[in-house]
Amino acid sequence: MAKDKSGYIIAAAFIGPGTVTTASLAGANFGFHLVWALLFSVFATIVLQDMAARLGVASGQGLASAMKEMAYKPWLKNAFILLIVSAIGIGNAAYESGNLTGAAIGLDAFIDIGISAWAAVLGALAIALLYSGSYKWIESVLVYLVFIMAGVFFITLLVAKPDLTAMVNQLLSPQLNTDAITTVLALIGTTIVPYNLFLHASLVAKSSKGQDKTAAVMACRAQSAKAISMGGLITLVVMATAMMAFFNQAATMDASNMGAQLKPVLGDKAQWFFALGLFAAGLTSAITAPLAAAYAVTGALGLSDDMHSKPFKAVWLVIIIIGVSVAALGFKPLPAILFAQATNALLLPIIAIFLLIVMNKSNALGEFRNTWKSNIAGGVVVTTVVGLGLYKLSGVFF
Repeated sequence: MAKDKSGYIIAAAFIGPGTVTTASLAGANFGFHLVWALLFSVFATIVLQDMAARLGVASGQGLASAMKEMAYKPWLKNAFILLIVSAIGIGNAAYESGNLTGAAIGLDAFIDIGISAWAAVLGALAIALLYSGSYKWIESVLVYLVFIMAGVFFITLLVAKPDLTAMVNQLLSPQLNTDAITTVLALIGTTIVPYNLFLHASLVAKSSKGQDKTAAVMACRAQSAKAISMGGLITLVVMATAMMAFFNQAATMDASNMGAQLKPVLGDKAQWFFALGLFAAGLTSAITAPLAAAYAVTGALGLSDDMHSKPFKAVWLVIIIIGVSVAALGFKPLPAILFAQATNALLLPIIAIFLLIVMNKSNALGEFRNTWKSNIAGGVVVTTVVGLGLYKLSGVFF
């Protein structure tokens, strides 16, 4: 059913190590001063995923195919194909490196052989699981572990008795400067995942065939909003626990002590439990992210999107290999994950602009075209992310 698939896709965007790591860094370094970025991200994700779902249900095709159909001249169609392949390829490869790095941090806490070595092992495991097709039941187990970890974060927040006054005061004094901009972009990039727009539209298009379109759109909208809001709440709780453990404290958070934020509940076992959750989140995303890229790229190139086809396998294989290569280069793990999420945010406006164009121009949409309200909301999202990206780039060159 479209409802089930949609909820899973949106939830998958919130179970990667990038979310846990980025939210932890945001809370540890900036307290609640960056919650505004998270709230914006939740709003933006609801807006954009709603468009992707309507496109899939109404047209019966994915975003990549719809973008190609909008190009009436061959050179423009080729430009669209190049844009999709390069944007999703680059963004997804960066995202994959963050997934593998996060999972490697988790495993390295148990057996210290180095994050680079673990990233290579995990990449090989992801390839084996995807090639065999036996990843689905393993993925279910890992997802359960991730949600258990999220539950422990909630319990920790309650047990630790947070200073609500300080949190509210920081929430009401938002921060944006050169020190915070990378973390702001990372919060946006880890919440509004560009490749999910392609995957969402493609899977909804397949699962909603034969259903009443209006009912399918309403089901997708309700499920997506619920899942996105829950993901945003989990991210907020992670920020809060990291804030209590590290913000304005003597200790500085790094890859070796991230789990300290769970000590109020788990004591000395906190780091081990955190590591297990980070591994589960990382391996889950390391499997789903290449699949999403394969759907987007094969759709753009007009190739078979059957999971057993050679083109489909080739795309996810390339994404994993690039992800392993980047993760194995020896960058500091937490900045590497933060950079991967920020890269997604910089690519997001490109995809969002073309999604808006498709949602206004495609003849296949009919009554499900964007309303003026959707266009205003989408315009706010694009303008804000472009502005933040330019601010980031201005700090590099000036």
